[in-house]
Amino acid sequence: MMMEASFDTEESFDDPSCLALQPPGSVSPAKRQINEVKETKTTINCVTFPLPGEGPEQQLLKPNEWSYCDYFWADKKDPQGTTHVTGFEVLLQKQLKGKQLQKEMAEFIHERIKIEEEYAKNLSKLSLSPLAAQEEGTLGEAWTQLKKSLHDEAEVHLKFSNKLHTEVEKPLLTFRGDNFKKDLKKYDHHIADLRKQLASRFASVEKARKALADRQKDLEVKTQQLEIKLSNKTEEDIKKARRKSTQAGDDLMRCLDLYNQTQSKWFEEMVTTSMELEKLEVERVEWIQQHLRQYTTLRHETDMFNQSTVEPVDQLLQNMDPAKDRELWVKENKTGEVRPVDLDI
Repeated sequence: MMMEASFDTEESFDDPSCLALQPPGSVSPAKRQINEVKETKTTINCVTFPLPGEGPEQQLLKPNEWSYCDYFWADKKDPQGTTHVTGFEVLLQKQLKGKQLQKEMAEFIHERIKIEEEYAKNLSKLSLSPLAAQEEGTLGEAWTQLKKSLHDEAEVHLKFSNKLHTEVEKPLLTFRGDNFKKDLKKYDHHIADLRKQLASRFASVEKARKALADRQKDLEVKTQQLEIKLSNKTEEDIKKARRKSTQAGDDLMRCLDLYNQTQSKWFEEMVTTSMELEKLEVERVEWIQQHLRQYTTLRHETDMFNQSTVEPVDQLLQNMDPAKDRELWVKENKTGEVRPVDLDI
């Protein structure tokens, strides 16, 4: 439920004795002053804010930094529009969402690892294929090296998958373990307790405000009755009503002071805790950045190692010599070098 009210901390009402000087139906200086205060401040969900354009302009606590401590003071409606979510809860939800997204990144890397392992397995299997195993000569040597390079490449990808697990996936999974959520709950409970205290203090202010209004009304009625002789109330009754009105005013000021003290405490804790959450988010992003960079480093290394596996193949392909292959094959498979001649009779 959204509550709106307004009250200043100082000189919010005059001495109730001045009510005796007011003609019937007139507005007392106290009421006029309260009305003026209502135009400068508003209280929403028990937190008091200045109205737009009223009072000195507030400066950001951390200008030009888009810091958490400057932008999450008000509450907002949840997506369904049924309840209100505090600014601090929005910050906590950001932390929990970040934890979940980090877990999903680790799952993504795990899937990448499975692909690499399957790829390495298939490369190793293919390297043992007997296809074209009977090729001879320099071409045969190049073909044999090409198949061997698949085995070497499989080893590269297998090492890549192992490093992905130890240097990327595992750090993403283990960064901030189960205690992290417990720590967030401590923050949540601490700030929520302060908001509950603030709500209680504000309720006391409203109760004291009503009590003061009732006492002032009673004093005003008794004073008017005495002036127009409609009551046999004595001056002593008037003084008694005036004392009660003064006491009610003192009670209101006491409740108001306690409210402002509680709001100041909540403000200080909000700044401190939101800055801590901001620091945690920076650490999370930098941690992920570090390990995703490690991913790209490993990826570049894999490309480099893969290149090294085909370099011997390139060398043998460059050394291929069809004439030499023909020579070797002819020497091994020749059936005779004496050519036919014409038949004589």
